Amino acid sequence: MRMPPVTPAELREAIAGTLALHVKSYDLAAACVHLGLAPQQSGEDPFTSKRLYVRARLQDKNLPDLTALARHVISEYGDDDLRRLYERLGLLGVDGEFRNLIFAADGPKPRIVLPDSVGNTIRIVENERFCLVYDEPLKDQGLTWSDLLAWWQRHHPQDAADPSRARITLHDRLRRSLGDNGAEQLIFDTYVKLGFDLPALIPQVYLHYDPYTARELNGLTALGRQRMDFLLLMNNRARAVIGVDGRQHYAGPDGTADTAAYAAMMTEDRELTLQGYEIYRIGGHDLTNHTSAEAMLTDLFTRLLHRHGHHIP
Repeated sequence: MRMPPVTPAELREAIAGTLALHVKSYDLAAACVHLGLAPQQSGEDPFTSKRLYVRARLQDKNLPDLTALARHVISEYGDDDLRRLYERLGLLGVDGEFRNLIFAADGPKPRIVLPDSVGNTIRIVENERFCLVYDEPLKDQGLTWSDLLAWWQRHHPQDAADPSRARITLHDRLRRSLGDNGAEQLIFDTYVKLGFDLPALIPQVYLHYDPYTARELNGLTALGRQRMDFLLLMNNRARAVIGVDGRQHYAGPDGTADTAAYAAMMTEDRELTLQGYEIYRIGGHDLTNHTSAEAMLTDLFTRLLHRHGHHIP
């Protein structure tokens, strides 16, 4: 039975209840400021009602703001009730549940069928050898390099007994999906340097799937941006899309500004945001200088991972 959607009112009440339970009255004002909420105002007293004190700071927050705040509160205090409510927000796919991750495509587009449309199961019937499919349960901490390596070893017996070899072959296979795209290679290489005990940076992920080609659709498509550059699946089911914006995102073949292409990209971004994804766009120009680009990317990933409770060694 599908659970009803989480409302902002439910999330406000759960956050207020969590802080009231876990934070002492004399620490509550400072804790709220630490979480990005408004400071204590004249006439307010956390000792009167901790729950009301917090609730007053949440009334102007929308669902995306409350979702990010809930994630932060869970990271700080680990409340099980709030975590269960947060998990109802889900890692959203087409049907609201995580089922398959099709990624690292390094050849022709896979042909996918639905052998069981009721159960929403898929089967790749053509070009499967050009992509990878992760279909195991997603842990609360997302999908880490360790998870991905263990999955790789289970599917590649020749690497099962040698983790060092497995890491090399998995790395090479993922990087190969980037082709000769120097900007994407730089992003991937910079992230890998941050360490192994982190969420995996998953390249070339199919977000949507349309079985028809652009030619068959006469230039029209029911689903935009079928493949994303990179995906991070992090703590508490947070997910972030990392995209590289080349000229094709904002300019036509002649190099002049293409407002229609830019508007289409923004429309797709809004849809992803409403589904719960965080989107981080990197301009191709920012990656032209290797040294400064690597420093910028390291800072971006460090701050992004820290925001979701992942700490770089």
